[in-house]
Order: sequence, then C-alpha cells, then structure tokens
Amino acid sequence: MAASELYTKCARVWIPDTEEVWKSAELTKDYKNGDASLQLMLEDGTNIEHKLDPKTKNLPYLRNPDILVGENDLTALSYLHEPAVLHNLKVRFIDSKLIYTYCGIVLVAINPYETLPIYGSDIINAYSGQNMGDMDPHIFAVAEEAYKQMARDERNQSIIVSGESGAGKTVSAKYAMRYFATVSGSASEANVEEKVLASNPIMEAIGNAKTTRNDNSSRFGKYIEIGFDTRYRIIGANMRTYLLEKSRVVFQADEERNYHIFYQLCASSHLPEFKTLKLSSANDFLYTRQGRSPVIDGVDDTKELCTTRNAFTLLGINESYQMGLFQVLAAILHLGNVEIKDRDSDSSLIPPNNRHLTAFCELVGVNYQDMSQWLCHRKLKTATETYIKPLPRLQATNARDALSKHIYAKLFNWIVEHVNKALITNVKQHSFIGVLDIYGFETFEINSFEQFCINYANEKLQQQFNMHVFKLEQEEYMKEQIPWTLIDFYDNQPCINLIEAKMGILDLLDEECKMPKGSDDSWAQKLYNTHLKTCSLFEKPRMSNRAFIIQHFADKVEYQCEGFLEKNKDTVNEEQINVLKASKFDLLVELFQDEEKATSPTGQVPGTGGRTRLSIKPGKSREKSSKEHKKTVGCQFRNSLQMLMDTLNATTPHYVRCIKPNDFKLAFSFDPKRAVQQLRACGVLETIRISAAGFPSRWTYQEFFSRYRVLMKQKDVLPDKKLTCRNVLEKLVQDQDKYQFGKTKIFFRAGQVAYLEKLRADKLRAACIRIQKTIRCWLARKKYLRKRIAAITIQRFTRGYQARCLAKFMRRTQAAVVIQKYQRMYMEKKRYRQKQAAALAMQTILRAYMARQKYQALLREHKAVIIQKRIRGWLARCWYKRCLHSIVYLQCCIRRMKARRELKKLKIEARSVEHFKKLNKGMENKIMQLQRKIDEQSKENRSINERLVGLENSYTAESERMRGELNRLRGVEEEAKNKSNQVTSLLEELERLRKELSATQQEKKTIEDWAQKYRDEMEKMVSELKDQNGLLKTEKDDLNRLIQEQSQQMTEKMARAIAEETQQLETDLNEERSRYQNLLTEHLRLEEKYDDLKEEMALSSNVSKPGHRRTDSTHSSNESEYTYNSEYAELEEGSRAAEDVTRGIDTSLTLKLQKRLTELEQEKQSLRNELENKEEQFQRARARDDAEFKKARGAELEYESLKRQELESENKKLRHDLAEMRQSLLGDAATGAGAPGSPAYKVLLDQLNASCEELEVRKEEVLILRSQLVSQKEAMHHKETMTEPSVYVEDVSKLKDADELKQAYIGLKDTNRLLEHQLQTQRRGYDSEVEALRGELQNVKEENNRQQQLLAQNLQLPPEARIEASLQHEITRLTNENLELMAEDPTASREARVIILRRMVDLMEQLEKQDRTIRKLKKQLKVYSKRIGEMGAGQTEGQTSPGQMVDEPIHPVNIPRREKDFQGMLEYKKEDELKLVKNLILELKPRGVAVNLIPGLPAYILFMCLRHADYVNDDQKVRTLLTSTINTIKKILKKRGDDFETVSFWLANTCRFLHCLKQYSGDEAFMKHNTSRQNDHCLSNFDLAEYRQVISDLAIQIYQQLIKCMENILQPMIVSGMLEHETIQGVSGVKPTGLRKRTSSIADEGTYTLDSILRQLSAFHSTMCQHGTDPELIKQVVKQQFYIIGAVTLNNLLLRKDMCSWSKGMQIRYNVSQLEEWLRDKGLMTCGAKETLEPLIQAAQLLQVKKKTDEDAEAICSMCQALTTAQIVKVLNLYTPVNEFEERVSVAFIRTIQTRLRDRCESPQLLMDTKMIYPVTFPFNPSSLALETIQIPTSLNLGFLTRV
Repeated sequence: MAASELYTKCARVWIPDTEEVWKSAELTKDYKNGDASLQLMLEDGTNIEHKLDPKTKNLPYLRNPDILVGENDLTALSYLHEPAVLHNLKVRFIDSKLIYTYCGIVLVAINPYETLPIYGSDIINAYSGQNMGDMDPHIFAVAEEAYKQMARDERNQSIIVSGESGAGKTVSAKYAMRYFATVSGSASEANVEEKVLASNPIMEAIGNAKTTRNDNSSRFGKYIEIGFDTRYRIIGANMRTYLLEKSRVVFQADEERNYHIFYQLCASSHLPEFKTLKLSSANDFLYTRQGRSPVIDGVDDTKELCTTRNAFTLLGINESYQMGLFQVLAAILHLGNVEIKDRDSDSSLIPPNNRHLTAFCELVGVNYQDMSQWLCHRKLKTATETYIKPLPRLQATNARDALSKHIYAKLFNWIVEHVNKALITNVKQHSFIGVLDIYGFETFEINSFEQFCINYANEKLQQQFNMHVFKLEQEEYMKEQIPWTLIDFYDNQPCINLIEAKMGILDLLDEECKMPKGSDDSWAQKLYNTHLKTCSLFEKPRMSNRAFIIQHFADKVEYQCEGFLEKNKDTVNEEQINVLKASKFDLLVELFQDEEKATSPTGQVPGTGGRTRLSIKPGKSREKSSKEHKKTVGCQFRNSLQMLMDTLNATTPHYVRCIKPNDFKLAFSFDPKRAVQQLRACGVLETIRISAAGFPSRWTYQEFFSRYRVLMKQKDVLPDKKLTCRNVLEKLVQDQDKYQFGKTKIFFRAGQVAYLEKLRADKLRAACIRIQKTIRCWLARKKYLRKRIAAITIQRFTRGYQARCLAKFMRRTQAAVVIQKYQRMYMEKKRYRQKQAAALAMQTILRAYMARQKYQALLREHKAVIIQKRIRGWLARCWYKRCLHSIVYLQCCIRRMKARRELKKLKIEARSVEHFKKLNKGMENKIMQLQRKIDEQSKENRSINERLVGLENSYTAESERMRGELNRLRGVEEEAKNKSNQVTSLLEELERLRKELSATQQEKKTIEDWAQKYRDEMEKMVSELKDQNGLLKTEKDDLNRLIQEQSQQMTEKMARAIAEETQQLETDLNEERSRYQNLLTEHLRLEEKYDDLKEEMALSSNVSKPGHRRTDSTHSSNESEYTYNSEYAELEEGSRAAEDVTRGIDTSLTLKLQKRLTELEQEKQSLRNELENKEEQFQRARARDDAEFKKARGAELEYESLKRQELESENKKLRHDLAEMRQSLLGDAATGAGAPGSPAYKVLLDQLNASCEELEVRKEEVLILRSQLVSQKEAMHHKETMTEPSVYVEDVSKLKDADELKQAYIGLKDTNRLLEHQLQTQRRGYDSEVEALRGELQNVKEENNRQQQLLAQNLQLPPEARIEASLQHEITRLTNENLELMAEDPTASREARVIILRRMVDLMEQLEKQDRTIRKLKKQLKVYSKRIGEMGAGQTEGQTSPGQMVDEPIHPVNIPRREKDFQGMLEYKKEDELKLVKNLILELKPRGVAVNLIPGLPAYILFMCLRHADYVNDDQKVRTLLTSTINTIKKILKKRGDDFETVSFWLANTCRFLHCLKQYSGDEAFMKHNTSRQNDHCLSNFDLAEYRQVISDLAIQIYQQLIKCMENILQPMIVSGMLEHETIQGVSGVKPTGLRKRTSSIADEGTYTLDSILRQLSAFHSTMCQHGTDPELIKQVVKQQFYIIGAVTLNNLLLRKDMCSWSKGMQIRYNVSQLEEWLRDKGLMTCGAKETLEPLIQAAQLLQVKKKTDEDAEAICSMCQALTTAQIVKVLNLYTPVNEFEERVSVAFIRTIQTRLRDRCESPQLLMDTKMIYPVTFPFNPSSLALETIQIPTSLNLGFLTRV
C-alpha cells in the first residue's frame, strides 16, 4: 500500500523523543512522495516540522487505531513496532491497572510495587481449566497452560521467569508454584504441595537480600522441578541453585543489606532460646551494618523468623537442627567482628581473649588457639618440606572473609539438600514442570565477574528463546499451508562462542588461574591479543587497559577485570577447614564431610555453594579427586548452565518476562526509558520483530466475516464464508502480498488490519452521518411543528382574550340598561301599588256587605237541602237491604253446588295421592311440607281476618262517636242563634281589646328590641365560643395527629427493629448452619482420609501377612453406630490397629487426624447446640403466627375431623359386615352354604340392600339441601327484622327532653302507618301466595309424573348407570334452583352455593366409597355364586350321602391378601439385611424407580422395615438396619457420586426417610397433619432423635455432593453460553485477538449456548421432580444453580477485558432475562434465585450506562449496590470499546467513583466465591400416603419381605 494513502492529514505517527522515548503526533498535511519533511502537531497543540533522514527516507512509525490500544496481546496490534508496544504497555499499566500483557508466547509482567488482590484462591479457581487465550493475561494462565500441556501432550514443561533485580521474578515464580500446589493437590497424605510452598520462605531467608533496586532480591538462581504422578498430582519437588552471591555475606553497598536470615536472628535475639547465641542489634556486627540500612519498611524480621522456623518444621528439620543452623549463622556474624591487627608489615595477630572469636569458637566447638593461629598464618608445602607463613593484616582479613563465605555457602548447600530430601517422595515421577527463577540481563557502572556470568546465562537463554519462537512461527505457517520464507532474526551464537568456545573468555580465564603468577592484567592482555582483531563483538575501552567490552544481544557491557581471577579461583585456607572439621559440633562436621567430593549428593553443582579451591598440594592418594576439586567457578557454572539448557530443550518452555517500571519503587509509575531498556534486553522486541517480519495479524474466516460484514454488499455474501472472505478481501486490498489465505485463517502483514479498520470506521461513520442527518431532520421538523403549534396556540389565546374583553364591555352595557329598566319599573310599581291599596280598601268594605247578604241566603238554602238528603237516604237504604238479602241467598245456593263438585274432585285427587305416595315415598315429605305451609298460611289468614274484624268494629265505634259529635254541634248552632243578640256588646268589647292590643304590641316591640339586642350579644358570645372551640379542636386534632404520627413512628420503629432483629437472627442462623455444614464437609473429608488410611493399612497388612483374615463384616457393621462418640472410638481402634499391623504409617499424621477429629466433633456438637437454640428462638418468634393460623384453621379442621369420624364409622361398619359375612361362610359347613337362601347369600343380599338404602339416604340429603337454604334465608331475614326494634328501644331510652319525645311520637305515628301499609301488603301477598301455592301444586304434580317416567327409565338401566343417572339428575335440578336463588338474592345464593358445594363434595366422596364397596361386594358375590354353582354341580353328579359330604374336606375361601388389614410394616430376617440393602440401594436403578414406581419408595420400604424392628422391640435390629443403610448410601454415593440422577434420587429418598422418622416419631410437633391411622403407626419403643440428626447430616452431605455434581456439569457451559455465545446476532463485533486466540463468539457445533444451559436446568428440574424431591429443596437447589451461573459469569467478566463492552452488557441482560423466564415457567420466582443474579445484572447495567459526569458517578454508586468497590472499579478499568464511536472511561471518572465509594464497608475481594454453598434446610414435609397401602413390586427382588 502506498505511503501516500497512509500518511494523510489527521494520520497519527510516533516520533522519537529524548524524555519519553516516543511521542505521539498528528499530520497536519498530506505526505507526498519526495517530501523531505512532515508537518506535525503534537498532543499539546505544538506544530513542528519533522525532517526525514535524507539517506534512508524512513517515515515515522504509524500509530494504531484507538480501539486496538490496550489489547491483551501485543501481537494483536496492527502496527508492530517499539513505540506501539511501549504505549500499549503504558496504557494497560497506568490507566487500566493491568500488570500482565501477552506478547505472543511471552507473558510480560510489570512490577506494580503494590499488593494487588489478584492472587487469591478465587482467582486460581477462575483460571483453572481455562484456555490461555480465554482469560486476561495472568501468571496463573501461563501456569494453567503448562499444566494442561503436560497432561495433554505427555511432555515435561518449563516456565522461564527472567528479568532484572526488582522486576518481580521471585514473586512470579512463587505464584506459579502456588498455582500448581492449589490446582493439582498432592497424591499422598504428606501435604507435598504445602512443603513446596514452605520452601519459599526458607530460600528467601537464606538467599534473598535488600538491594538498591529491590527489597527482596534473589541473589541466586534456582530451577525447581515440581514432580507429578500419572494422575498429575504433586508427588514431590527438586531444587537446583545457581551462582549464589557469596560476597554479600562479607560486604554490602550503601542502602543494601545482607541476607535476611542474619537480621531475623538479630531481631529475635531477645528470645530465651537465642540467649546462647550472644547476639544483639544488627548494627553491632560488621557483616550487617555496612549498608547502613538494617530495617526494611513494612517488614517485621521477628515475624519473618517465625515463618522461617515454621517452614523448617514443616519440611522435617527439627528444633535441634534449626538451633544448629542458627548457631552457625551467629558464628559467622561473630567471626566478622574478629579484629585483626598488624604485628608488622608482613604479619598480623588477633589480640588475646577476643570476645567475638571466643563466641565463634564456643558456637562451632573448635579450639580458640588453633583458629586464632590459622586466621593469621598459612601453611605452604613443597616437594620436600612444609612451612608456615604469616599473613599481613589485609590478607588475613581477606582469609577471614573467605572462610565466612565458605561456611555460608556450605550451610546454603546443606539447607538446599535437606529441602530436596523433604520434597522427594517414594512415588515414581511421571512428569514434571520446572520453574526457572534466574537473574536477568544486568549492566551497572562497574560490572564484575558476577555480571559476566549472569549475562552469559542470559545469552544462552535468549538463544533458546529465539529458536523456540522461530520454530513456533514455522509450525503455524506450515499448519496453515502458507508459503514459508526465511525470516532473518538475531543469532547470538557468535557472542556465546566468544565466551565459552575454545580460547574463549572463560577458557583463557581458567588458563590464567593455573598460572603461578597469573593476574588480572595479564589475563586482560591475553584477551586483547586473542579477540580484539578477530571478533567484532569484543572491544577494548579507550581509556582503560584493565577492562573489556562485549556486544550482548541487549546492549554493550563494559567489564572490569579486577577480581576476576580471585572470584574464579574461590580459594580458602585448608588449615582453617581442618580446624572446622575437628569441631565437636556435629552439624558443622556434617557441613564439611563432603569436602573431598566434586559434586554434592543432591546433584548440586559446585558453583552453587562456591566450592573451595585450596592451594595446598594434595597427596597422591587423592590426586584424582583433587583435580576434580580444582574446577574453577566459571567451569562449574558453564557445566551447570549446559545441564540447564539440556533440561529446558527437553521440555516445552513458557516465558515470563518481568519488567521494572521505575527505579524508585513507586506504585504504578512508568518510566519509558527504563521500560524500553528492559524490553530490548528481555527479547520482547525481538519477538515483535520476528512476528512483524511475516504475517503477524491472523483472523479466522468466521471472525473476519463477522467483523467486516459491514464492508460487504448483499450480493457478495455467499454460503461459503471462506469464498466470501476471499472475494471481498481481493476487492479491498489490491496488493495480494499483503495477505495470505490459510486453511482456517487469513494472514495479514503489519498495518493491514489498521487499514481494514479504517475502511470499516469510514463505512460506519458514513452510516452514522446518514442516520444523524435523518434524525436531525426529524428533530428539526419536530421542533418546527412544536413552534408552529405554540404560535397558533398563542394566537388563539390572544384572540380569545380580546373577544372576552369585547363580551365583557357588551355585558356591562347591557347590565346598565337592565339596571335602568328595573329602576324605572320599581318607581312605577310603587306608585301603582299605592293606588291599588286605596281601591282595594273601598272594594273590601263594599264586598263585605254584599257577602253578608249572600251568606244569609245560602244558609237558609243549605238547611233545606239537609232535610231533603236525610229523607232520600232513608228510602235508598231500605231498597238496598232488600236487594242484598236476595243476592246473598242466590250466592249461597250456587256456592253450595260448586263446593259439592269440588269435594267430589278432591276425593278423587286424594286417592291419586295415595297411589303417588306408594310409588314415590320421597314426594310425600314434600307434600307434607307444602300442606304444613298451607296450614300455617291458613292460620295466618285467620289471624288477619280477626284483625280486620277488629278494625271494622273500631270503625263502627268511631262512626257512632262522630254522629254524637254532629248532634252536639247542632246544639251549639242553636246556642249561637240564641247568642247572636250579644254581638253588639261583643263588638264594643272587641274595640276595647284592639286598643289593649295596640298597647300590647308597643310593649312587645320594646321587648323584641331588647330581645334582639340580647340575641346579638348571645350570637357574638356564641361565635367567640365557637372560635375558641375551633381553636381547641384544631389543637386537639394537631395533638391527635402528633400522637398518631408518634404511634405510627413507634410502630414502624418497632416493626423495623423486629424485622432487623429477625433478619439478624436469620443471618446468624444461616451462618451457624453454614459453619456447621462446612464442618460436616471437613468431617466427611477426614473420614474419607481415614478410610483411605484403613485401606492402605489393610493392603500393607495383606502384603506382609498373607494369612491374615479380614474382620467379619457383621462385627464391623455392628460397631459402626454413626454416632459421634462411636466414630471417634472407631478412629482410635483403627489407629491402634494400624500401629499393630505396620510401622510404615505416619504416626504423627494419625495423631493429628485424631486430634483434629476430636476438635471437630466438639465444635460440631457446640454448633449443633447453638443451631438448636437459634431454631428454638426462631420457632418462638413464629409461634404467634402459628397460633393465629391455628385459629383460622380451626373450623376447617373440625369439619375434617367430623368427616374423618364419619368415614371411620362407615369403615368400621363395612368391616363388621365383612367379618359377619366371613363368619357365616366359614361357620356353615354344609354343601349348599352358598346357594340362594343360604345364610351367606342372605348376608350378602342384606349388605347390598343396606348399601342401596344408604345411597337413597344420601340422595334424600341432597333433596333436603333446598329446604336448608330457604330456612337459612328466613333466619337471616328474621335476624335483620329483630335487630331493628332493639335499636328503637335503645334510642327511645336515650330521649330526655320534650323535643325528642315529640319527634319520637311522630316517628311512632309513621311506624304505625308503615305497619298498616305492611299489613295491607301482606294481605295482598297472601292472596298471591295462595295462587302461587296452587301453581306450585300443579308443578309438583307435573314433577311427580316426570319422576315416575324417570324412575321407569332408571329401572331399565344397570345399577351403576342408575346411580349415576339419578345423581346427575339431582345435580341438574339443584343447579337450576341455585340459579333461581341467585337471581332472587345474590348474597344468600353465594352462601348457599358454598354449603351445597361442600355437601356435594362429601356426597360425591361417600358415593364413590359406596360404589367401591358395592363393586367389591358384587365381585365377592360372583365368586361365591360360582363356588355355589360348582358345589351344586358336584353334588348332582356325585349323588353322595350326607355322611360322606360331612367327611369330605371343606375347601377354604381364597380371600386375596390385599384385603387383609395391614399395619404398614415389613418383616425380614436378620440374615436378609445385607440382601435388603443390596437390592434396595446398591443394585437399584434410579431411572426405573422414578418412571414406574411411586416417589420415595425405597425410603418407605426401609421405614416399614424399621417399624417392624421397633414393633418387636429389637434394638440390635434397629441399630444395624440404620447403620447399614447409612453406610450403603455413602458407598453408592462414593461409587457413583458423579451421576446426577443417582445423587438426586438418594437425596430425595434420604429426605423422605428423614420425614418419615419425624412424622411417625410420636412428637406432637410432627403429628399435626397425620390421620388417626398414621398416628397408630408411630414408633412405640425407640427414640431415634439422634439418628435423625445423623441422617440429616447425611442429607446435607448428599446435597453438597449434588451441588458439586451440578457444578461440574454446568461449569463448561456457563462462560460459553452466558458470555461468549452471541444470543442476539450481530450486536457485538469481533476484535483482533493476537496470537493467543480466544474462543470465538460465533457458536460452532461443539460450543455451548444459552439454550444448552436452559435445557440442562430443565433436565435437572425434571429429574428432581420425578424423584419426588421436596419442593422447598428444589427451590434451594435452583437458587444454588443460579448463584453458580451468576458467580462464574461475573468472575469471567472481571477477568476478561474483551468482554467488558456495551454490546456484551446487552447480551448478558438478554441472557439473564431468559433465565428469569425459565424461573417463571417453572414457578420458581419466589425461591430467591433471581436475587443471586443481581451482581451480574448490575455489572451488565454498568457496562451500558453513561460514564462521564458526576451525575453518572452518583447514578452508578446508587445502582451498583450488589457489587463491591473493587468490582466496580475493575469493570470500569476493563471497559473496552468495540467500535471507534465508543469512548473509554477516563481515569478521573474512576477516581471519582473510588472517592464516592470510599465509605463502603465491604470486603476487598474481587471475585465471587464460586465454591460457596448456601446452607441447606430440610423443612418437614409429611406424607399423606398410607403405609398399609404400599405394594412392593416384584422388580425390586424383595420377596423375602413379609407385609404385616
């Protein structure tokens, strides 16, 4: 691709910089071919001109797209070069706080100088079993890859950890070993993995020291081989060490320390056991104070020594040896303080009684004089004589220091040797994984022999690394069938030859050491003469003749020749060694006993311990060993390094390169200069260069198609994805050399992916612009329409306002006119009324006169009319009486004739009714009821007639009274006539009265004025009182409201406190249960270990004693009681037996197990007591609710008890009838016993008739239901009527004043009128009811006819159909009546309907029972009839005599066994117990039982057997049955514990067995829901409460086994189905993943999807339902399943950067919604499973929410309540945009989140605990199944059981 296409405006490039190494810039102008410079703009906005090299014309490196920045693998970058690598590491380290990054096959680890929570056991479990590319980079991922390749390829592995001091090599190696120890476990009980980890603190104490670059720097190299057996479990380890820095023992630079162990001893010198060492502060000793930094911040040397001693103890080095080691170390410190003084210029001396030398001699057990002499003298031997030469002070001091170094090296080798002995086991090693922790490339201001050896080792390792990378690249190209072209890479073989070849640097050094007068200067001249002109890699410094320069692969290094010969010889005075060998201190002698050997017994090379090269000439007998002993350090190191390379070449290597980010140990601080130096030195950039030289970017066809589908047109998409990708790529990239098509992948050269990403981004940008254009148009139009509508609205309201103003003006004008009109009208009306009043006054006087005249005339006329009326009335009454008498006579005659006819007709009907009574007795009751009702109505009619007669009499009396009043008035009228003359006097009196009236009125007006004034005052006073009353009421209301609020607050507070207390109790209870169940798991694990030990002892005893016989199984089973005390006793017996049988068992381990088991038993018992107390508290807290529930259930239980008693009585009656029938059959021995007419036959017929009668009675009860409904309705009406008078009486009793009495009187009058109205209504109702009764009588006649027809039809049907038809008819009739009642009175009809339904249910049950009884009796009747027929036929044919008949045997009646009255017990013999558990447990197939038999059948059978053992009071049988059952269940679970169906089956049966033990225990708490028959089946002799606890523990173990089994099945599905699979296709795009390909998100045939998880969950649920598992237990299992799904998904999300994107959050939320839908379908939404997914839901929401402003931060903090702060920050750090349009989360926003969440109190744990199991409970679930009805199928092969 042309440069002009890439270097365009806005393209970003990298340019060199002196401070930051590389700086980013952006082109401001397009580049054209031939331009000499580039116009650039830096990130800070500075414009610069970058000049190109005129010779090379090389353009600056292009920068990768932002979406590729921060990738897990550096090879995923499109542009592979140094600035891209450096920038990617910096972004991951600084912004995302990620310290691990892949670079092809290399893991780059940057030291954070801060403790990170990413190495816990939860992280180990998360990485275990995962592919290396599926998780974020981690040292655990490398360790897992090595472990898997070892198991898969059957090839040894190596992990090579390198880096400079302070980069974190030792920590990385330590974590890799911890991973192997945790994941694999040990193959024996010796805890090898703990010993491997315990070797770390020991080696750190004696081999690590503080340097200027690292507080815990390893000053030696080590290669640890961790051995594995055939099952890939750790069996041991072996350690090899390289080049210990012995010079540090005697010298340390500023700000450095000696080895940690010296400071640990000095810090612990105050301990009593260390008093004999005579130690003090580290500043008091020369060897520990030279660095002037005796303390490391944050490190407690005293605690570190405790850790070291514990590690020694764990590795088998006892206290005596430890104290011996500490003595030697203290002696070295004292030896360093021995002061040597000058005697003269050629000799020296030690002052007598030197305190430190005395302490040294006492500690190592040597003679003071001998050591004092040989520290200052030296023995020389020649061929003829030996003489002693004194040493000058400087040489003596050097000899003293050399002795100290030699002793420490010996001690170091001894410790390594014993550590290896402790790590080696007798099990054969199948394979191993080696962890190499070796120094990295080093260059200092002064480089000496140590740096030379270190860099030589790194040259060898780099050569091996280059060859391996080259080989992997070649294999990848060949596998994909890509044309292979040689890639030029750096080969450092010339540098290696310069060092180790013949006449090389090491060879010349050894040669110079052999020279008598060899020196560093002569050796340097030899180097110059040999290599200066022949090797380009060797140079001489300009200003020095005692130094040389070597061009290493990483950099040029200048070495100073001073000290090379001395360090290579490593000499020590032989006489000093002889003095030490003569020591009385055994350990010191042991250290020097192998002095004559060339190598150590453990395979340690001499270089590790600094083998001493003595200058004493050996004797002839040891000439050969002396030559071996004189090997130089360089020769030894070369040999050991070659052995290491041979080992590494024989293994598959894995590389970890540790980078030191800065020299100041600052946390998360990145120095680009230092990082680039180390990247160049460790070979990371060489890996990049090799990858970039070929095709670094590799995509599968599916990934390419998914990512770049947007660049394809619809016509380009073909069914063949490979062909589609080929066609599209040929169109997009014209240069075919830029890519190659492999078998499964497309290979791209560097930069092509960035070009494709640019095309994709441009296409998406164009699409986004189009979408934005459309959206903005829509928004603008929407805004315009809103403005238009708003303008129209404003106009409308303005015009409306103007119209309202006009209307208001018009209204006012019109109102003024109206006012004027009415004013004028009022004036005219007033004038008119004055005139009208005057006219009326005159008219009144005139009309009064005329009226009086007219009145006189009318009065006379009226009197005449009255006289006429009386006469005419008397004549009319006489005529009426005569007519009435004649009519009554005629009516009597006619009615007499009709009555006679009616009487005749009634007699006929009476005869027909008698016939009807004979046909249907049931109707007689109805007719009698109707007749009774008619009689009652007749009585009521008569009473009403009597009342009417009384009313007529009262009316007659009232008429007579009125006539008397009329006569009285007539007399009064006569008196008025007589007194008319008194009118004049009365008029005068009236005038006088008028005057008095006027005076009275005046007085009245005065009184009224006073009254008005008084009323006003009173009203004012009343208003004031009302105001005061209102204020008082307001105050009262406020107080009441305050009281209510306070009471409500108190209530809420109390409720909240109760809820919190309840929640706390439940939490404590769950915690106690969890602790108890964890202890139970630990107990089970120890028990399994104990069983394994027993098996090993049995095997060893069988091997050693072939004739030894195993103990009888019955004896062992009888002793195993499964109570805790017996288990402990059995463990002790087993341990004693182990001691008797073999001595090869680890006694200390057995005692530990016994002690641990005893502690666990005690803790378990205490926890059980606490659990019981918590449960009792919880039960008391719920007692109130139970009491209320009991009250609510009282009526229903009473009804059920009555029903049960009725059924029991009927059952007893049937039993009695059956027994009577049997007795009658067995008692009659005659031949015709079964013939018709015989007693048996009669008994059967009687029972059948009784059953029929009972059926008829039930039918009559159904008929009576209607009458009950009517009576209930009347009773309710009567109740309502009766309550009203009582209310009136109460009201009347409360009346106190006259007004109330008056109102009451008015009310009574109204009541009388109402009663009269009701009386008339009842009279009319009576007439209508008589008519209704007549109609009903007619209906009854019609119903009678229909019943007769129905009866005739039913008589033609068989008995079963007859009963069913009659019942159906009654139900139909009752339904119709019910509907009628509902139409009349809905409330009463509902109550009646409920009663009818209950009664109908009872009747249906009774009818079904009667039906079954009838069928059973009919079957028996058929059998007996058949027998009678056979017997009758035999009698006819035989013609036997009665005597013969009597003598013949009587065949007994064959009654089936199922008719026996069983007691729900199973009897078995003791010898059949093993067969019982074998057939019922061991050989039982769960699938067959679940499909064909009732759930829980094995549990029922076992309990029925246990009941019989309890019934016969056989405690031995009960104990052995329970023990063998528990043992066998454990055995089958141990054998088939990975089969979910088996575990689920036995969990269900164990729980059912536990429920049976509770239900039939006899405890009142468990007998509430039992029937009386079940209560009869309760255990009577034994209390099995302890065994219930044991079985409960067994159920807990089975439940945990079930959860583990489910977890093993679900674990491979979760990540693939929940995270990787694209449930919503096309939402997420695939990003480049580099060399380590992750699992594709596109579902292949072998991958799991969400549907796979849902199908598996459904399979689990259906299996548990088939097995009859308790619903509550199923809910707990489902909750645990969902917790595992949520925890594993969230953990993987937190460890996978590629999954933290917006689109993946949408996928996760959709998947969670599918899981919730599954819960709804199964009805499990209330089981708490949804809540376990809350952390995952919130994490998905966190991926999708906006993450910019402070408001967003507040929303995130309030939303993510289920996530910890570490998890929230981790998700935000890992958030990765998939497209360019997404934005990364800024560091400032993450800091804001951390600040807001600072006050949260939570654990700092990052991952969720996937191994956490919720504490399980087993709620009591009684069974309604009757034990006596259980049938044992023959398929179970339990024929030896007998039902009792």
